[in-house]
Amino acid sequence: MHIPDGFIPPSICITGYALAGGLTWYSLKKIQQDPNPQANIPKASLLTAAFFVVSSIHIPLPPTSIHLILNGLMGTLLGYYAFLAIPIGLFFQAVIFSHGGMSTLGVNTIIMGVPAIVAYHLFRWREHVALPEKIRNKVFAFLSGMLAIMLSATIFSVIAILTITPDLDATLEQRAIFISLISYGIQGLIEGSFTFMLISFLEQVKPELLKI
Repeated sequence: MHIPDGFIPPSICITGYALAGGLTWYSLKKIQQDPNPQANIPKASLLTAAFFVVSSIHIPLPPTSIHLILNGLMGTLLGYYAFLAIPIGLFFQAVIFSHGGMSTLGVNTIIMGVPAIVAYHLFRWREHVALPEKIRNKVFAFLSGMLAIMLSATIFSVIAILTITPDLDATLEQRAIFISLISYGIQGLIEGSFTFMLISFLEQVKPELLKI
């Protein structure tokens, strides 16, 4: 789901940086509205490290393999801090693991970061649902983790389809992209389950971490 260098036109890369810059500014503005903006920095640092490391852990899924993204979990636990943490993790993934690229860092930030913010708002929406707190926390944790991956996969697929070069078989490429969505669907279930388990654990041992 990381777009590498040279895969998309420079105009899309520049647009990605512009959008990522605007959303970073907006995220900083939202963070500054917190009574204590620095309180979540340690948590953001920890989850940034986790986001960076999990990209190197591959789960076999014949005929391919997948790795956890955790952008839904980051959005759930960090809120707008996630949009600052994700590009940092993507930068080091590109430099150390060659996942993604520097020219596409802005686009990849949008692919991963926007769904994280959506997951944050979805998880907050649980407060308006008439269910026992423990049940709604688990349900919305699963949905947030799964939705973030599926939304990232959708944004990635749209960009990939719209930037298919003329020297490639467009029909074949589109078919391959649509097939890949199946594996992302399975990954969505895995990430939703992981987010569900971690939120359930934090609910028992550190419930204050669920408050953003």
